[in-house]
Amino acid sequence: MKIATPREVFVGEARVAMTPDSAKQLQKLGYECLVEAGAGQLAGFSDDAYRAAGVTIIDLPEVVYAEADIIAKVRPPQAPEIGRLRPGQTLISFFYPAQNKELLEQTREAGSSVIAMDMVPRVSRAQKMDALSSMANIAGYRAVIEAGGNFGRFFTGQITAAGKVPPAKVLVIGAGVAGLAAIGTATSLGAITYAFDVRPEVAEQIESMGAEFVYLDFADGERAGQQDGAATGGYAAPSSPEFREKQLAKFRELAPQIDIVITTALIPGRDAPKLWLEDMVAAMKPGSVVIDLAAERGGNCDLTVPDHKIVSENGVTIVGYTDFPSRMAAQASTLYATNVRHMISDLTPAKDGIIVHNMDDDVIRGATVTKAREITYPPPPPKIQAIAAQKPKEKMKELTPQEKRAKEVAIFKAQTKSQGILLFVATALLLVVGAVAPASFMSHFVVFVLACFVGFQVIWNVSHSLHTPLMAVTNAVSGIVILGAAAGRFGPLARGDPGRPVGAGRHDQHCRRFPRDTPHARHVPEVLSQRPQS
Repeated sequence: MKIATPREVFVGEARVAMTPDSAKQLQKLGYECLVEAGAGQLAGFSDDAYRAAGVTIIDLPEVVYAEADIIAKVRPPQAPEIGRLRPGQTLISFFYPAQNKELLEQTREAGSSVIAMDMVPRVSRAQKMDALSSMANIAGYRAVIEAGGNFGRFFTGQITAAGKVPPAKVLVIGAGVAGLAAIGTATSLGAITYAFDVRPEVAEQIESMGAEFVYLDFADGERAGQQDGAATGGYAAPSSPEFREKQLAKFRELAPQIDIVITTALIPGRDAPKLWLEDMVAAMKPGSVVIDLAAERGGNCDLTVPDHKIVSENGVTIVGYTDFPSRMAAQASTLYATNVRHMISDLTPAKDGIIVHNMDDDVIRGATVTKAREITYPPPPPKIQAIAAQKPKEKMKELTPQEKRAKEVAIFKAQTKSQGILLFVATALLLVVGAVAPASFMSHFVVFVLACFVGFQVIWNVSHSLHTPLMAVTNAVSGIVILGAAAGRFGPLARGDPGRPVGAGRHDQHCRRFPRDTPHARHVPEVLSQRPQS
């Protein structure tokens, strides 16, 4: 079968759904790859690069659609492209079926199967195909870079000869993939970063990245009706009116001190919620920046104008670009093409270049929106939740002073018993060894045991927070070697019999090797008498 990628006709779209590297992987799956001439030019992939990867370049888009069995795109098809689809053909692209009911009906009438990359279920097995996360990651990173270009001041604080520069304060609203990418980028640039999300399970993730989670003040039980994001496939759920009022009140409190606001809040199938209102923009300092990543769905800010950058009356810049991933086209194309390639790999279980559209597969079923002239959207809910529901931790029972004392006594008795048994076994082994081993061996063995004991007590008892366990063992061995060597050099074994000077044994052995009547032996006393006394 043939996989083809036409040039994107959406104005300003620079991404491409197939790169030379992904084409090589698709060919290994048994497919023939086709690309319209110039499709990857804006992303930095020339036609020659595709030819070098074994891809056929086709000049006319009509020929691309006519020859291909599978069409891989980035943007949803436009009216001219829908007219080129034919029955039995498979289209893989972003589609957004909830917002494109008419487009969904048109593709059904065309008889083609549509796999929407934005409908891939958020389960562990499908992470390699999650194009929304790939693009959101790029958008979050690019949002901070765009904010820096419009901010006009440093992100990090500095103390220079020309004066002190305070760090920028960044607020990220929404801690999904884009929000976490923005948090990581802003923190790495040295900004003081705050983040807010309605899902309680992301607070730990935010704080682990060096940002401060913005908590709301609630009376007891007021948040009881707030739905956990884990129940909605990992996305945020709509907020209750009471929660929204608390949320907006907190944002009004933060607005005067925040330099950069990055909003990323979106709910599947809905318009973007309004979270940064006009009065909050008015409360910000001149020169501040608002980056609205939800601009394509109406924006989280009241003043956002999609695809435009405006400046408010009080000097706040509001950026409503909808093409953040396309502004990093090379990186975005590489990640998206990899997501598409993994999807096609799952559609080709035999790796023989033939698609098997298995609707029993949860991932393929969830991403399929039309098949065999039938609309299959919306899909059934995934069998496995994206985020497992967390069980509440059981509170430890507080022990009374008597129970604590009894527990300490029991632990002491257990340790004493184990140490006593170990000492008894070691003593028995020493007695057995001493009964059969020669006296010279026992002397060496005693020194070795003492060296091991001293090395263990000196090195092993050092807290592991000061060094790793591996270093502790290494240091213990070093201590054993040093102490054993010192004991062997200056201890009782070096002296031999009691009362004999150090080295006497060695002198006697030297003399036994050479009889006293030999010429060498007669010169030994003279040599010894000439040695300096230590």
